[in-house]
Amino acid sequence: MVTGFSFGRNTHSRRTVSTRARSMNHLSTDDGVVDNRQRWDKKSHFILVCVGYAVGLGNVWRFPYLCYLSGGGAFLIPYFLMLVVCGIPMLLLEFAIGQFVRYGPVGAFARICPIFKGVGVATVTMTFFLTTYYNVIIAWAIFYLFSSFQSELPWASCNHTWNTEDCFSHEDYDDLEEGELPPNSTVSASEEFFHHRVLGKTKGIEDMGGMRWELLGCLALAYIAVYFCIFKGVKSSGRVVYVTALFPYFLLVTLMVTGFTLPGAFEGIKFFFLPKWELLLDAQVWKAAAAQNFNSIGIAFGSMVAFASFNDFHNRSIVRDTLTICFTNSLTSILACSVIFSVLGYIAEIQNAPSIGEVVASGPGLVFMVYPAAFPTMVVPQLWAVLFFIMLICLGLDSQFAMVEVVITTITDTFPHWKYLYWDRKEILAAYVCIFTFLCGIPCVMEGGIYFFQLMDWYTCIVSVGFIAFFEVIAVGWFYDARRLSRNIQQMTGVRANYYFVVCWMFLAPLLLLAILIFSIVDYEVVEYGGYAYPVWAECFGWLIALVSIACIPVGAIHAVMTAKGSLRERLMSSLKTTLDDERHAAKFMADGGYSAVYDQSKF
Repeated sequence: MVTGFSFGRNTHSRRTVSTRARSMNHLSTDDGVVDNRQRWDKKSHFILVCVGYAVGLGNVWRFPYLCYLSGGGAFLIPYFLMLVVCGIPMLLLEFAIGQFVRYGPVGAFARICPIFKGVGVATVTMTFFLTTYYNVIIAWAIFYLFSSFQSELPWASCNHTWNTEDCFSHEDYDDLEEGELPPNSTVSASEEFFHHRVLGKTKGIEDMGGMRWELLGCLALAYIAVYFCIFKGVKSSGRVVYVTALFPYFLLVTLMVTGFTLPGAFEGIKFFFLPKWELLLDAQVWKAAAAQNFNSIGIAFGSMVAFASFNDFHNRSIVRDTLTICFTNSLTSILACSVIFSVLGYIAEIQNAPSIGEVVASGPGLVFMVYPAAFPTMVVPQLWAVLFFIMLICLGLDSQFAMVEVVITTITDTFPHWKYLYWDRKEILAAYVCIFTFLCGIPCVMEGGIYFFQLMDWYTCIVSVGFIAFFEVIAVGWFYDARRLSRNIQQMTGVRANYYFVVCWMFLAPLLLLAILIFSIVDYEVVEYGGYAYPVWAECFGWLIALVSIACIPVGAIHAVMTAKGSLRERLMSSLKTTLDDERHAAKFMADGGYSAVYDQSKF
């Protein structure tokens, strides 16, 4: 969790900021607003907060889940192709937009191309939906954390009331005679703990069952933590920042070494790295690869645009920053998957399963069924379990309060006349947002909540994100002009973007995204969880959730045309033109070469 922000340094620093701020009073934006936007205190803080946001639960939860769902190694090929063609170029695109325009996603896209201002609204809408259920994963981790403080880990054996006759644990495997095989059709103790003890899972979304009060309490604790991270801000020395950032890697490497020593681990790693070539013809695998790139890096969610808007205008390292964040994110995903699949191989071994792909039910809870299975094989398993779930909580909270901050900032920027509702106090608005998203997340902590969670996640982060990313790259690459963005990068850094990025923005990324969208529609597959097929009404509800964010794009276009002046043709042409004057906009910052104000996290 990145915590390296400060609200002030000392009297000398404040005098320096005040002196330099006088020159900034003459630097107004195109709409007449003075640009006194806060800046990052240190360059490293921007990198750390972006890495902290990108490297989160998506790496240890979503990536292994999608990789497992998509046949292991078959997922890696489209994933890395999407990373090179879409992921890296589009992250640079968002960094460049934020740093140059100096607005969050809504304001930035409204100025780049008014007719596509709905793209900015769509990114924030999708982020809002994500905040309503993302904290549920943290609630699960909190539940596991409390459960780890026992003399025996509750998922280590099959001697509990929630276990079935099919349960088979590590202890049962150790009790086998030499040459004796485990019985067929067994279920791991960790999977039964997750489904029966944590979730109390029902048979389907038609039967939501009762409330899981323990999970509801854990969800409330997660939101309290998020609120106080936003309310008070976070102050920490750089030393703590680096320890916090490195801690997940230390733990993952330790788990990987342990996983590789387990029986059957090699088969799991082989399943991960050896692709099933026939699955490359499945459009759903490509759609999942694109969605993972966008979800993990944070593309099309608006957050990276907002983070970059707090950079110094003349920050020269945005290309290097882009590569650093993308490759750190991908390597972390590979590391997490190596741990997951080594343990999956072990579970397949003790269950005598015919295939790695059949040992546990693929779903968003995969990480909670697989990682815990490795702990009973380690020395002092309770210690490693506690450290692991603390890591999950830290990774999750880091991303969650960043997303909540984006929602809060959008409300304050877009609806300034609503200030009377929260007395112009950010802590009250933060409470409103946290309480509302908490209430929206309650269905996910009911006994049938896992089905609702899967429905929300599928249609929010897999279906919607592809459409929004496509229109984002079209808005910038074609209507604003990718070559113009390259010149903007030159105005900020002194060097134009490599021609490869221009080609990706204009041709490769749009064409690949369009092809994936078309084939996904033609080869549409319904959402499912562990073999459970959702009823038609649930699918319709899922599409309604997806269309709420997607519909922001045409609604924004209509609003842009209707609010423009002149005839219909003049309004349309006006809406297609940017409101930015590049030279005039950049000239305002020429005298600002050394400006570096102290960044205030409360001003996201």
